[in-house]
Amino acid sequence: MKTTIKRATRGLTVALAVCLPLILHLNGQGEEVKLPILVDVTEQAGIRFVHSFGDDHLSNIVETTGAGVALFDYDGDGHVDIYLVNGCYLNGISDPSGRESADALQNALYRNNGDGTFTDVTDKAGVGHKGFGMGVCVADYDNDGDADLYVTNFGPNVLYRNNGDGTFTDVTDKAGVGVDSWSTGCTFFDYDGDGNLDLYVGNYLQYDTAYSYYYPGNGFPGPLSYQGRPDVLYRNRGDGTFEDVTKAAGVYNPEGRAMGVVAFDFDDDGDMDIFVSNDAMENYLYRNNGDGTFTNVAQTAGTAFGQNGETGSSMGPEVGDYDSDGLMDVLVPDMGYASLYRNAGQGIFEEMSARTGLAAATGQYTSWSGSFFDFDCEGRLDIFLSNGDSRFLEPEEALLLLNDGNRFLNVSGRIGPDFQKKYVGRGSAVGDLDGDGDLDVVVQNLNSRPRLLRNDGGNLNHWLLIRAVGTRSNRDAIGARIRLTAGGTTQTRDVVSNSGYLSHSDRRVHFGLGSNEKADRIEIRWPSGRRQVLENIRANQVLTITEPGPQ
Repeated sequence: MKTTIKRATRGLTVALAVCLPLILHLNGQGEEVKLPILVDVTEQAGIRFVHSFGDDHLSNIVETTGAGVALFDYDGDGHVDIYLVNGCYLNGISDPSGRESADALQNALYRNNGDGTFTDVTDKAGVGHKGFGMGVCVADYDNDGDADLYVTNFGPNVLYRNNGDGTFTDVTDKAGVGVDSWSTGCTFFDYDGDGNLDLYVGNYLQYDTAYSYYYPGNGFPGPLSYQGRPDVLYRNRGDGTFEDVTKAAGVYNPEGRAMGVVAFDFDDDGDMDIFVSNDAMENYLYRNNGDGTFTNVAQTAGTAFGQNGETGSSMGPEVGDYDSDGLMDVLVPDMGYASLYRNAGQGIFEEMSARTGLAAATGQYTSWSGSFFDFDCEGRLDIFLSNGDSRFLEPEEALLLLNDGNRFLNVSGRIGPDFQKKYVGRGSAVGDLDGDGDLDVVVQNLNSRPRLLRNDGGNLNHWLLIRAVGTRSNRDAIGARIRLTAGGTTQTRDVVSNSGYLSHSDRRVHFGLGSNEKADRIEIRWPSGRRQVLENIRANQVLTITEPGPQ
């Protein structure tokens, strides 16, 4: 069936002919529901990047771990650009057969032209790092109005300061954040409330090239074959430099195996806490004590282990209020059953993967990156998961789980043939790349091309995108909590620095409004503690909200 969808794109109306299935499933009320589809438009978008781990064969745990992707507007033109992290050839790590590609491998930045195509501007922008890349996070750490870029590596990390003219400068040494370790996830957040964004960097393993004791069927030694590494917390001094406060802040754990980190306010007390997903050991949940220190409360809060008290292979954590109760929940993909920690309030979480249908959907997959996002703009957070084998280049299909208000329904086979193709998935991010109000997906695939999956049909319902700009708070408003009420239902979103496995999603906060043509009320609690209320806001627009100044 051919259906013509009128897309409202910042004042422009674009007619697109897409194939939408007639009836795809029944929702929780037994009603027939049409779903959008996800269309792979990578090639026509002009994205030619191919990820590589610098080797002809997947031969060690370093090569299988990366990499991530960032969606952000680097040049401030209102269009979301794409940054893709790459691997490289490393002596002693890579097989010599991969040496011929050593000089050609680098990270890539694609500028969004605003017409559905992208241009590779890596060299012009000066962000073509050639290290063995892992993750990426983006934030305006110097509060000058543009987005800066931090890249984690197996080896020294790099901080690119945005010059505001389409180029970046490597300021790693000056800033003092060049961790020379094996770093994975990272996140910017203002933990001490001084208006400057601090940086938490998760570190993984102390890799030993000489270690060779393992079961041959596994391909290479796993994470328990190596010692862990402590993470690092950097405090932003506000002058372009950072100081290591890991031990002073109480987040030093020498045997951590961080795969991902995210900062958010789990206890709704106005300051930002830290969740660290660790591989083959318990997770950490650091509660912000409000005095510059943290306490690890993961075991008492119920987020340290999986649904049966087991240590999992936890990957990139994702936060969102999937049950619309006003509290932030945590999704943690895994090599087995993903974990879904529902925030029950009072500092307690309950693991809900079995009861919500998540466990049944994910049990046969090796999941790496998860995103909470409102795929169909109905007003509830759905789940995207990237999947791919961890030891061999064995592809797996991704998953799309639709939130019907009670459970997550696996609709992966019903949202278009492109979505069902298999890759060795790793990092992923979501964002409105074509400016039409629904969220698209970019997936970074190991040793292959990425996928830009355009959402066709999500904007049949109404939507609102909010860009929050801090004044007294950090300029990115990271840590702000936004509550939107429409048609009697309230949704809650947090502004966070990063999303998914080793990745960064479009920071603008997206709300699906369903059939509601306006938001009745929007309330923002800014990181400074200031509260702001807007009423009767029309749907289908990108709304910039600036924090009020002193009264």
